Amino acid sequence: MPSRPASAGDPSLDRIATVPNLISLIRILSIPVFVILLQRRQTEVVGLVVLVLVLSTDWVDGRIARRTGQVTNVGKTLDPVADRLALASALVALTVRGIFPLWATLVVVLRDALLLASGAVLLLLWGVRLEVRRSGKIATFALMAGVPLIAWGEFDRFLAGPALAVGWPVFLAGLAIYLFTTMRYVRDARQAVRDRSV
Repeated sequence: MPSRPASAGDPSLDRIATVPNLISLIRILSIPVFVILLQRRQTEVVGLVVLVLVLSTDWVDGRIARRTGQVTNVGKTLDPVADRLALASALVALTVRGIFPLWATLVVVLRDALLLASGAVLLLLWGVRLEVRRSGKIATFALMAGVPLIAWGEFDRFLAGPALAVGWPVFLAGLAIYLFTTMRYVRDARQAVRDRSV
């Protein structure tokens, strides 16, 4: 089952000041930048570029952490939180502009809020951290690819049609996997609580 105690007894896991964690923090601090830029027609392209950079560097911190032995408990939490915040913030910003449908934003934001809150409760009360599932990573990748493509298409600029034609199927596929993975996380959480209660 993809869950385990938050502390595995390795002191290196408790480090905070690492390069991957710094990258994750920079990604989080960059969120207000693209949110503001996406609100105006004159700066929307720059905002989208910043958004793509924030989303695409998701693999950078994890790869550096694994290759340099800087995997930490903080990083295991900070990296997915950065992903969730960046994606949710982008969806809200685009919805405010009328570029993205409210229903899609609500599904993603509410799901993420529920998952983050549940993860915090598991960690605080039972000392358990759920491991990220591969299907969750695939879903996140699809959403991160679909949202910028849809945004570009709605900006009505060069190749807007193809961007929408590709963006929406990718996003909807990611959303379906997202919801499927949520049910698996619920099952993982229930099993983790039972195991820790024995």
